[in-house]
Amino acid sequence: MSLKTRLARQELTIGSWITLGHPSIAEIMAKASFDWLVLDTEHSVLELAEVQALIQVLDGQQCPAIVRLTSNHPDQIKRVMDAGASGIMVPMIKSADDARAAVDAVYYPPEGTRGVGLARAQGYGSGFQAYRQWLRDNAVIIAMIEHIQAIENIDAILSTPGIDAYIIGPYDLSGSMGRPGELEHPDVQAAIQQILQAGIRHHKAGGVHVIEPDPAMLQQRIGQGFTFLGYSLDIRMLDSLCRNHLNIIRSSL
Repeated sequence: MSLKTRLARQELTIGSWITLGHPSIAEIMAKASFDWLVLDTEHSVLELAEVQALIQVLDGQQCPAIVRLTSNHPDQIKRVMDAGASGIMVPMIKSADDARAAVDAVYYPPEGTRGVGLARAQGYGSGFQAYRQWLRDNAVIIAMIEHIQAIENIDAILSTPGIDAYIIGPYDLSGSMGRPGELEHPDVQAAIQQILQAGIRHHKAGGVHVIEPDPAMLQQRIGQGFTFLGYSLDIRMLDSLCRNHLNIIRSSL
């Protein structure tokens, strides 16, 4: 079953984030059986050529590769989709117009406005028509809800055709509310609840990114009703494992 179908059914999926460009990291994380993996170009130094190489690794493991973009720009969307991405995660979606622009940039006319070219996604030219059908059946578009303006327009955003799911960006959201980093502030928590309830109304899979590798926090988010869960990221898992194990070893000496 495709990720797009699972999102439409609001099934629980658990993914993670990749910020390091080595293909072995992508392969290890895919073999761990995450339901999807995000290749983060917004807060990492990953370049397009590295992104395509990582997509190739994830394809080999049948793990959907979602590219987190730096902006909602059609040229960037076109290039990562041409590289073979399973979908995109678009930052700072604040309105229905923003959501429609992202959808248009993924799909070819008449469904969208994406420019037509031949690259890896289209079988280097041998499978363009098959790719068009693949897009309709499989392409995933995730709206990042991370600004107070998005909450004001949340119903219009989530009812935009082509948006498959949303994920909350709590740090940017808190910043837009004048409370940067105050994630537990009642106003920030109330805003998160507004988003969650809107997702339920519109039958959209909704998620958050649990940054620290903490299974208890992941379970808490599942209990709150989120179904599209990002569990930590490569650098935090590596750092946490090294520090925690060394602390245990040194404390026993």
